[in-house]
Amino acid sequence: MNNYIKKTKFSEFYQYYLKEHSDINCRRLHFVGTFLVFCIIGYMIYSKRSDIWYYLPLCGYSFAWIGHMVFEKNRPATFKQPFYSLISDFVMFFDILRGKVKI
Repeated sequence: MNNYIKKTKFSEFYQYYLKEHSDINCRRLHFVGTFLVFCIIGYMIYSKRSDIWYYLPLCGYSFAWIGHMVFEKNRPATFKQPFYSLISDFVMFFDILRGKVKI
């Protein structure tokens, strides 16, 4: 049994999350998907079109899951800890922008 089930603090989960995203190509795909999510949110606000909300999970998850299937060869953390995983996607995105996580 994996240790992720016992982890209750986000900081502990995030360390697990980073290990599950050790392949640079997977991290790149996560970055692209999260960037597209921000672009869609910006477009929704600018155009006042809330009817395209369904593109958010489509873009965000499709890039991430392809990264896991093709490069990491593991199941996305979304299936294990959905809330922490979503937060971790955004934290990793900003950590990449700050240079704390390499792509």
